[in-house]
Amino acid sequence: MKTVRTQDAIGMPLAHDLTQIIPGQYKGPRFRKGHIVAAEDVPVLLSMGKEHLYVLELGANDVHEDEAGQRIAQAAAGAHIRLLAKGEGKVELYADCRGVLRVDAERLTELIDDDAVMFATIHGNQLVEQGQLVAGTRVIPLYVPEQTVQRAQAVGTIVRIDPLRPARVGIVTTGSEIYHGRIEDKFGAVLRQKFGALGCTVIEQLFADDDDQMIADCIHQLLDRGADLIAVTGGMSVDPDDRTPAGIRRAGTEIVTYGAPVLPGAMFLLGYLGQVPVVGLPGCVMYHGASVFELVVPRLLAGERMERAAIKRLAQGGLCRGCAQCTYPNCAFGKA
Repeated sequence: MKTVRTQDAIGMPLAHDLTQIIPGQYKGPRFRKGHIVAAEDVPVLLSMGKEHLYVLELGANDVHEDEAGQRIAQAAAGAHIRLLAKGEGKVELYADCRGVLRVDAERLTELIDDDAVMFATIHGNQLVEQGQLVAGTRVIPLYVPEQTVQRAQAVGTIVRIDPLRPARVGIVTTGSEIYHGRIEDKFGAVLRQKFGALGCTVIEQLFADDDDQMIADCIHQLLDRGADLIAVTGGMSVDPDDRTPAGIRRAGTEIVTYGAPVLPGAMFLLGYLGQVPVVGLPGCVMYHGASVFELVVPRLLAGERMERAAIKRLAQGGLCRGCAQCTYPNCAFGKA
């Protein structure tokens, strides 16, 4: 950036916006940053009291903010991301389908290590809807060197959407009080609604007494009937009569975790029978619109095989704020 006489600025781009004031008539931007000064602009600028101007000194390889932002956004956008140029170098990135947003945090940090580049996202690993804004980018200066853009492009994909896969869900409801008809099951209807909202179909719901072997047998029946995901409800506490975790283990399930750093949902269980996820769902899933279910199940449906470390990372953002206007089913607790 340099200072020149207004008469000598013809053909040069302005380094900032210039405001014009006409008393009683107008006050606002007369010339925008980046405007190329033309001969007819000179009298107007002089009438605005601009004897000198800040103009940009452009190199042969300098790239305008609009082109730079578009190129950086294209390089950062992975599967199922749509771009929308907003002007002044800004580009917004939108989900092109419903699914789980993935953000490569290490690459994002690498990208914005250059102070000339701005890129911001919402939190990753949450369910997003088609058309939802998930990220935005721009370069800070009006022009940046070509090497700045190339370095940013070389960082690679930063955001993508993993679409949800419709699953055939089997439900095992445990508890002697339900099995013997002492009380009516309420959990099944809630899960049908929650899984249905995620595009899944509940193929069958089986009932088991507080018996390890009966629970395990029910799990295998659902597996034999083609369940892609098995949800086991009831009996997830530490009460001696609660046999659900033991029944899941007896079925041969590889347990990833029994317990999650999530409220509500601390007594959650996740395991796998081969490639089929098995989730032990505590009672809070029935009573709360947003719980551990909303944090974990969409990720399973997006094809992620969640390991213990992934569950432990839920601790940050895993406390439900109990918002009065919760956006369930897409609420991601403190991550929205």
